[in-house]
Amino acid sequence: MDSAIPPSFLYSYENDFAGRKFMQDTVRELAKMIDHSLLHPTLADAQMIEGCEIAKKYSTASVCVKPYAVARAADALAGSSVRVGTVIGFPHGNSITAVKVFETEQACLDGAGEADMVVNIGKVLGKDWAYVEREIRAVLDACHAGGAILKVIFENACLPGKETKIRLCEICSKCRVEFIKTSTGYGFVRNPDGTFSAGGATDDDIRLMREHAAPWVQVKAAGGVRTLDDMLRVRALGVTRVGATATAAILDEAKVRFA
Repeated sequence: MDSAIPPSFLYSYENDFAGRKFMQDTVRELAKMIDHSLLHPTLADAQMIEGCEIAKKYSTASVCVKPYAVARAADALAGSSVRVGTVIGFPHGNSITAVKVFETEQACLDGAGEADMVVNIGKVLGKDWAYVEREIRAVLDACHAGGAILKVIFENACLPGKETKIRLCEICSKCRVEFIKTSTGYGFVRNPDGTFSAGGATDDDIRLMREHAAPWVQVKAAGGVRTLDDMLRVRALGVTRVGATATAAILDEAKVRFA
């Protein structure tokens, strides 16, 4: 009896293997786009550690934790590929530059490899561009001295029109920051009826930022990226990182869909 494996079986096996590898690679690529966000003001330490375990399980790009939690997150993620990120001047950007620099330096000493800094929104709206550029450069220098990368948060919901956003893109490109970021996810704006709503990443803002930032500056979307479709949509617009709390749901859906 001929014991050779039938060609049809080989074809099926090879296709199945290729399909599985495609699925794994796609899900892995999506995971490495996610900064798993652990920034809610009511988040306790135990929940933060649970979040680090989720990030480790799914092998995300990073966790983004509150500054006081950096050291504990670094311990929890030791030995994994997940980087520790934190926020600077969060969420309103109103700290003086020296405080933002100190916060960055301490975060790096505690184990942060990424920092998301909120610009001074009042200075941006007042068009004090010299101040804005000096502050970004100072925090960027502190990041690089500590071995970290910088993401500059614009908080677009607070910036009417296009001009201020374009100018921020130009300044960040000139400074050669690693990322520009749409929003904090906690930037509340007043509606005409007096209520408040949180502003997040919009397609128009992402297009604008990608168009006006230099090629070496990456774009991060934060606020409102809650589903796999949301993530795929912003990726198609040029986003390479997203801030997400729904990490497990997004990646579990990706495993099912791309299988």
